[in-house]
Amino acid sequence: MALVVPDYDAALAFYVGVLGFDLVEDTALGGGKRWVLVAPPGSRETRLLLARAEGEEQRRVIGAQAGGRVFLFLATDDFDRDHARLRAEGVDFREPPRAEAYGKVAVFSDPFGNLWDLIEPATRADPFASFTERDSEPDRAGYANL
Repeated sequence: MALVVPDYDAALAFYVGVLGFDLVEDTALGGGKRWVLVAPPGSRETRLLLARAEGEEQRRVIGAQAGGRVFLFLATDDFDRDHARLRAEGVDFREPPRAEAYGKVAVFSDPFGNLWDLIEPATRADPFASFTERDSEPDRAGYANL
């Protein structure tokens, strides 16, 4: 999944420095462009391509790629621990934690305005298993483990 960001280094400071993601690759492509991939700790499947905005049209979508909806999901096996750690790091939680049928969850924003769910799934391995047809099932491509 590609995420449009204003600056590679600012994005790395948040995703690697604050969220604790692994830097998978940072390759210069010339002309100031880079191929920057990050991944949740230990993940072999999930990758996030940090793509620096080029031009005004791309800058306008920074933080608005999902039209103001949550579209990225960060799963944890210990919500309270990770919520406290992220708050201590200054992460902008938009609401207090709440219990849902699918688990404990709170919405946070990255520094660029993208909305994420920090979620500890209920007893199920798949936090989206409780979604019904009337619900709008999130895109699993935006789902990662912390």
